[in-house]
Amino acid sequence: PGSPYQPAVEALESHPEKKFYNVSKLGGSKYDTLPYSIRVLFESSVRNCDGFLVKETDAMNILDWKTKQNHVEVPFCPARVVLQDFTGIPAMVDFAAMREAVRNAGGDPMKVNPACPTDLTVDHSLQIDFSKCAIQNAPNPGGGEQKPPAKLSPMKAQPRKLPPCRGHSGCRGSCSTGESARSSGPFSAQIENTPILCPFHLQPVPEPETVLKNQEMEFGRNRERLQFFKWSSKVFENISIIPPETGTAHQVNLEYLSRVVFDVKDFLHPDSVVGTDSHTTMVNGLGILGWGVGGIETEAVMLGMPVTLTLPEVVGCELTGTVSPFATSIDIVLSITKHLRQADVAGKFVEFFGSGVSQLSVADRTTIANMCPEYGAILSFFPVDNVTLKHLKHAGFDKAKLEVTEAYLKAVKLFRNDESSSREPEYSQVVQVSLSSIIPYVSGPKRSQDRVAVNNMKSDFQACLNEKSGVKGFQIAAEKQNDIVPVQYEGNEYKLSHGCVVIAAVISCTNNCNPSVMLAAGLLAKKAVEAGLVVKPYIRTSLSPGSGMVTHYLSSSGVLPYLSKLGFEVVGYGCSTCVGNTAPLPEAIRNAIKQGDIIACGVLSGTKNFEGRLCDCVRANYLASPPLVVAYAIAGTVRIDFDTEPLGTGFNGKSIYLRDIWPTRQELHTVEEECVISSMFKELKEKMEKGNKRWNLLEAPESTLFPWDLKSTYIRCPSFFDKLAKEPVSPQAVENAHVLLYLGDSVTTDHISPAGSIARSSAAAKYLTSKGLTPREFNSYGARRGNDAVMTRGTFANIKLLNKFIGKPAPKTIHFPSGQTLDVFEAAELYQKEGIPVIILAGKKYGLGSSRDWAAKGPFLLGVKAVLAESYEKVHKSQLIGIGIAPLQFRPGENPSTLGLTGREQFSILFPPELSPRMTLDIKTSTGKVFSVIALFENNMEITLYKNGGSLNFVARRFL
Repeated sequence: PGSPYQPAVEALESHPEKKFYNVSKLGGSKYDTLPYSIRVLFESSVRNCDGFLVKETDAMNILDWKTKQNHVEVPFCPARVVLQDFTGIPAMVDFAAMREAVRNAGGDPMKVNPACPTDLTVDHSLQIDFSKCAIQNAPNPGGGEQKPPAKLSPMKAQPRKLPPCRGHSGCRGSCSTGESARSSGPFSAQIENTPILCPFHLQPVPEPETVLKNQEMEFGRNRERLQFFKWSSKVFENISIIPPETGTAHQVNLEYLSRVVFDVKDFLHPDSVVGTDSHTTMVNGLGILGWGVGGIETEAVMLGMPVTLTLPEVVGCELTGTVSPFATSIDIVLSITKHLRQADVAGKFVEFFGSGVSQLSVADRTTIANMCPEYGAILSFFPVDNVTLKHLKHAGFDKAKLEVTEAYLKAVKLFRNDESSSREPEYSQVVQVSLSSIIPYVSGPKRSQDRVAVNNMKSDFQACLNEKSGVKGFQIAAEKQNDIVPVQYEGNEYKLSHGCVVIAAVISCTNNCNPSVMLAAGLLAKKAVEAGLVVKPYIRTSLSPGSGMVTHYLSSSGVLPYLSKLGFEVVGYGCSTCVGNTAPLPEAIRNAIKQGDIIACGVLSGTKNFEGRLCDCVRANYLASPPLVVAYAIAGTVRIDFDTEPLGTGFNGKSIYLRDIWPTRQELHTVEEECVISSMFKELKEKMEKGNKRWNLLEAPESTLFPWDLKSTYIRCPSFFDKLAKEPVSPQAVENAHVLLYLGDSVTTDHISPAGSIARSSAAAKYLTSKGLTPREFNSYGARRGNDAVMTRGTFANIKLLNKFIGKPAPKTIHFPSGQTLDVFEAAELYQKEGIPVIILAGKKYGLGSSRDWAAKGPFLLGVKAVLAESYEKVHKSQLIGIGIAPLQFRPGENPSTLGLTGREQFSILFPPELSPRMTLDIKTSTGKVFSVIALFENNMEITLYKNGGSLNFVARRFL
């Protein structure tokens, strides 16, 4: 490394062959008070300091975080990048095009490679295609994929509609959450052209009527993209492609790629990541700094440029106390996220500390970190501690690597130690969460928003019996509240009373379950069976694990036989064995409930519980965590105080209480780590090494340059590098430019570069039709991001675009030389043919909204030379510079109307030979008016990028 901080490089004491920057010595006492997440930023700035992209002042600003937070911008060079399919394709297409340009300019195309390790997961798009509607009720609420337990001879692939989850038509599974639906298990099997197997009984699941088109065709539709990815993985260094259908679940993929500490040629540094994947933030649960950014920023990082961010505030979240034994992981996660939502952490880092942190498993931590969007933080950081190291061991890190990891993190003070009296960092503010205050709740008896603490359940149910009929009450006369109705069932007599449980369903639904909670239900069942407890035979019990992660948890931990012993048999999977157990309530029980006017209860861990939904005679329904569903089934009633009353009698007539069989968090973590996690990572490792059959058989070219298919409508060589010369030319004056669009305030990136479907009347549709495609084959702008011809035509194609020249929302503009009203693309194309440059006039906050790579690339390819606006969204402004468009700002208090501009004039902008940050430029119009604007280049790096025609050309020249 050529950093001015070279003298800070040391050898690691326990492994002298390993070198690292000892930033803790460099920073002295200031470093010791920094939050751990800021220490990672500091190390990155020291290691990457080159005096141009990262300066010494940047490193010093980070060290002075306490006084500089919120006041300075700092560069950050992440150690790696994670892309998913849709955002990965334009980035890889640009690299392929850059190889071509470097060769044409006389350079060596082999040198063109991403500057940092880049992992691209292809899982997303394949399954988006398959999750249109047939998985409305797919039995896969956990997301992820099931493990095919036995190899069957391939059957002819039939398009198939999945059976709904039987027995709980209310469970919408993961389809309603979107994100998990993308990695839906059963659909992955379809791509592999083998029948779906039930993961519990290894039976083929029947294939109902044809709804989805043949999956072969779907694979064909993605083939071009897949071949391009496969070519990329062969020819580029630093790129690894995670082929489709690899994941146990998407998050596990991301964790599998984690290094925690990088070891590059015996030089150590912390792992850190930026990604275009919505789950990127979960890696902070492993002590890896990372967050999600837009496609253009990730591409810049792949090109070796830093991400810039305002030095953030860091909110310390202190966890104290001990978790109540009956609180599940989901209770803890939801409670902590609720506290953070109330604490106003938007746009800040959150970092966890305090004695309670070590009570959270890595699964809990990654779930909390993954929920950042819920409470608006940039990230939620859990520094590495002993819990993390233990997890890494089970996730397949070898002993030597773990030793180096621990020694290095301790040397640079990035290891959090509970035991020692080491001082905690200083935070911008501290939020305290007492884990002891987190108690388990159930919801009901009629509405899911009515929460009842489990320890108040008995008295609350009593109150419901007394209350008037309404949202909670049942209005049962006082003298009838203790009625008992005897009933004969299967040769035995049972007694039913108010509050008796007749339905108990353990359902894994994404929104109120993480897999470890299902595992808790299984361990509770195991201990109950071992203690001699049973569930009364008339109670309708069922277990719907979904597939994916939950199946993995239940199968690999060996708890399924115990669940089925208590009557919790798998239902709703679609295999004949599973579906056997969804009968309605026994006749005798229904009659007894109706005759005695009994308020019978259903307890389930799903999401819907309004009256009569499960069965018309079950009037009280409670939502509870899976282990509590099992507990109430054993007790047979909800009128029980778990603290003072036994669940039932076990062997030798001994009274068994809930506390006797409830699995401790320690037991749960041990089984989770030792059985489940290790088997999951072992399976993933095997899959990664073997790849899948389809991917392995997929043919892809091996040439240094990509052989572009001129007929392709998905992948085309973009024209960003058409004018690439070895030396950049000084900024050219923009002469007699016409205004392409005259826009108002708050123009979003969605107005500029729409996502979603391609409208039939649009310029992109005309182009695709000319290539022989029918509207059904258009696909979306997202899927065609690798084709600049489609994306350029899609630029400003939003039907809600309000152009002042047109006066009503429409993706149209006026081509002034001819006076015609045209699609924006058609007008821009005419201007380019005539050699006339164009600019855009806009109001305040131009470029609001989420970062989109094509919101800058699109206008550039339309020939836009400058945008003249009252103010900009910061991220979008840097993206304009990054592509080579000048962002110009009216002086304070000025705008087109105060300056008397109509937008119909022609504009000439003069650039001096030497640019400086925030300099003033003069603009002259064809009507003779002259006014000044500010060029929004904030620093020399932005000026250099602009002079080079954007970051793509800047990097391509470095390869020359």
